[in-house]
Amino acid sequence: MTPKQPTVFVVDDDGGVRSSIRILLKSVGIGTTTFASAKEFLAAYDQSAPGCLVLDIRMPGMSGMELQLELNRLGAVIPVVFITGHGDVPMAVEAMQQGAFDFLQKPFRDQDLIHRIQRALERDAAHRSALQQTGAIKARLESLTPREREVLDLLADGKQNKVMAAELGLSQRTVEIHRANVMDKMQARSVAQLVRMLLDVRATRD
Repeated sequence: MTPKQPTVFVVDDDGGVRSSIRILLKSVGIGTTTFASAKEFLAAYDQSAPGCLVLDIRMPGMSGMELQLELNRLGAVIPVVFITGHGDVPMAVEAMQQGAFDFLQKPFRDQDLIHRIQRALERDAAHRSALQQTGAIKARLESLTPREREVLDLLADGKQNKVMAAELGLSQRTVEIHRANVMDKMQARSVAQLVRMLLDVRATRD
């Protein structure tokens, strides 16, 4: 279950709903995989699979809310679009507070569902792209020598070469060489870009 193209995972205990959503999304070129229960989805879900989750909020056994909380616990970042009945709106609002992407109240227009799913897929793609970029930056950081990492930290603090040389007990020429190596290994065109990279990596740790 690792599709290259984004997939909409539909989890609903109503077979008619699963079928109608699958047919609707197929008509606009969006692939779907359907599940009759939250547990069935969890047993098959691969976090590396791009896509979004269309989830009925009320289901027997594990509810949609409980599935969302379990996904949160697992660290999954798949956007969740809840399908709700009229009486479930307060529950849907709570789900949004827990990190759900959107919710749609029954009965809904086909185009409204398509629009929300397209937005969720865009969110997922943007998030995965950012994670890949952050991963690449971390790999570049790990390629630095301990001395280059010291120079990087001082660069990020806005220190000039002569100040770094004094603090590290090195000649200014040696600092210049280390600085050039840091910029090259980090693939940074400017100190501002270098600082931006560090901020992005730190943001993922918080």
